[in-house]
Amino acid sequence: MWLCPFAEKAMESERTFMRNVKRVFVKVGTAVVTRADGRLAVGRLGALCEQLKELNSQGYEIVLVTSGAVGLGRQRLRYRKLVNSSLADLQNPQYELDGKACAAVGQSSLMALYDTLFSQLDVSSSQHLVTDTDFRNGSFRKQLSETVKSLLALKVIPIFNENDAVSTRRAPYEDSSGIFWDNDSLAGLLALELQADLLVLLSDVEGLYSGPPSDPDSKLIHTYIKEKHQGEITFGDKSRLGRGGMTAKVNAAVCAAYAGIPVVITSGYATDSIIKVLQGKRIGTLFHQDAHLWTSVKEVGAREMAVAARECSRRLQAMHSDDRRKILLDIADALEANESLIKVENEADVADAQDAGYDKSLVARLALKPGKIASLAKSVRVLAEMEEPIGQVLKRTELADGLILEKTSCPLGVLLIVFESRPDALVQIASLAIRSGNGLLLKGGKEAKRSNAILHKVITSAIPKSIGNKLIGLVASREDIPDLLKLDDVIDLVIPRGSNKLVSQIKELTKIPVLGHSDGICHVYVDKSAKVDTAKRIVLDAKIDYPAACNAMETLLVHKDLSSNGLLNTLTKELQHEGVTLYGGPRASSLLNIPKAHSFHHEYSSMACTIEIVDDVQAAIDHIHQHGSSHTDCIVTENHEVAEIFLHGVDSAAVFHNASTRFCDGARFGLGAEVGISTSRIHARGPVGVEGMLTTRWILRGSGQVVDGDKGVIYIHRDLSQ
Repeated sequence: MWLCPFAEKAMESERTFMRNVKRVFVKVGTAVVTRADGRLAVGRLGALCEQLKELNSQGYEIVLVTSGAVGLGRQRLRYRKLVNSSLADLQNPQYELDGKACAAVGQSSLMALYDTLFSQLDVSSSQHLVTDTDFRNGSFRKQLSETVKSLLALKVIPIFNENDAVSTRRAPYEDSSGIFWDNDSLAGLLALELQADLLVLLSDVEGLYSGPPSDPDSKLIHTYIKEKHQGEITFGDKSRLGRGGMTAKVNAAVCAAYAGIPVVITSGYATDSIIKVLQGKRIGTLFHQDAHLWTSVKEVGAREMAVAARECSRRLQAMHSDDRRKILLDIADALEANESLIKVENEADVADAQDAGYDKSLVARLALKPGKIASLAKSVRVLAEMEEPIGQVLKRTELADGLILEKTSCPLGVLLIVFESRPDALVQIASLAIRSGNGLLLKGGKEAKRSNAILHKVITSAIPKSIGNKLIGLVASREDIPDLLKLDDVIDLVIPRGSNKLVSQIKELTKIPVLGHSDGICHVYVDKSAKVDTAKRIVLDAKIDYPAACNAMETLLVHKDLSSNGLLNTLTKELQHEGVTLYGGPRASSLLNIPKAHSFHHEYSSMACTIEIVDDVQAAIDHIHQHGSSHTDCIVTENHEVAEIFLHGVDSAAVFHNASTRFCDGARFGLGAEVGISTSRIHARGPVGVEGMLTTRWILRGSGQVVDGDKGVIYIHRDLSQ
């Protein structure tokens, strides 16, 4: 789910009530307690008990309502019957076991397991079997409340279950005289009776979906609004083992929520779902009596957001080039005019990141240092003055007499950019999107939440109303990315800028083309003919100019002869003098007496690097191909023949001779800015500027020609480009 500008604060209020939660009821269903074959899911139960122990130790009062006795008893009785059956018995049709007998047998086993698991965690639990008729007795209800209150004061976890073995109800879904009909409604009843602050219903899916959870078009409903969703959602069959299912859970959740008990339906398969709910994380589906009030904040779905960006981009493309140029100039002015406001928000992000103990490299990327806003404004103005990129005729061909074909440049359409904690990247990406006529959806790192929000506000406020501020959408939560990644019909390219894990996850979740790089493992190879001063300048700059950048040197390769002529020692001492921590490959670590590198394929993003000794330029090339990331690699040498071998032999997006790897940058390449650096082998590699955000289309101009089987057409294919 995505919110219109300035709505995020209102959405956050949905889960602020978690701060006041103390008494938590958790209901776990049969589908969570047991596996598909009916056996107990011991691993899931163990994880559940560990969560409840953790919450119990934090001072929460925990009450558990559990299903599973019938399913467990049925599995045990079937096994016992099989063991005691003769061959003749096995050949006869098997009758269905009595559910009440199954409940009686399974209940003791279920509770024994809970007792064992909680005992291992040094937690005490108690068993409470109830029927709906019990609640007709006022004295019972009063005693129940007093007993549970005493147990909770002793930090005991009460475990409730319906006593199916003696229940007199025969039609749980039809008997309107019942007080509760299954363990879901029992959990809701107990939550009300015992004054819970929160009820969590654990299911075998992540929450309530707009359609079948297996349907890729179905969306998780984060907040259930009765007036909106009650008539829109239909449910499938009940649970595979229990009597409930999603219908029962929603009915119980609605009853409890509208009586004042917040409810969350979420996955019981996750090992930390209850803890995340209590942390206020936006997982599962929330039911709340005030949910209808939150509809005043307009929610924008993934598809609507992407479609809106495309519509705005088409209006942007139709503008005159000078008008698009003016938008960029207005953005540059707006950045400078709001510098103090941007600085306040960025400083708050930096302070929070430091308090949270984030790595220094991340904090360094996060901070907008003095002069950065002016630098960003300058780069936007440079971009504005560049040659018009849209509609350029790349090739012009006369196909036949009077039939002219033009290959022209055009925007890709809608781009989804997921980027790291650098807020300055938002400005660069947004400016490139406007210059290239693309719609844009942005998701920045949570560490830069305030910075990204204010930068997005400043930029979109400079976009004319005739285009619309939905040209650039800011995605509120990383949890919303999966919905966008399904929209291969309205999003044209995904560019992830982050860790290898992030890039891999995105590639696995989408059919949309993905452009980018995962690691920035850049090498500098110092050949035996390198000049000392040249090697020192390049190596130091590549490492220490901006160690957190993806184009910083992570591995220094040196020719074996340099260990005897003193240059290796010189480079080592210079790096250490600047505060660089050195790790060595097998040859360098023993020679230089430095710690061994854990892996050659490692991006430090800090004042550290790996050194290794190689035999020659070919060995350096082989090392780079084996351990590099195809980002940027450099050779330092005065031998031009060796340089050419390296330049043509290294298969990376950028390959340099006698120049620091730090030059691999969109602004330094004259691209104005960059949306990222690509190590992919699709339409763009290296720093991706405006050209990397364009594709082509064909325009054919004729005077009434038809093919008609090519009978009257004489093709000449004459090139008119020159």
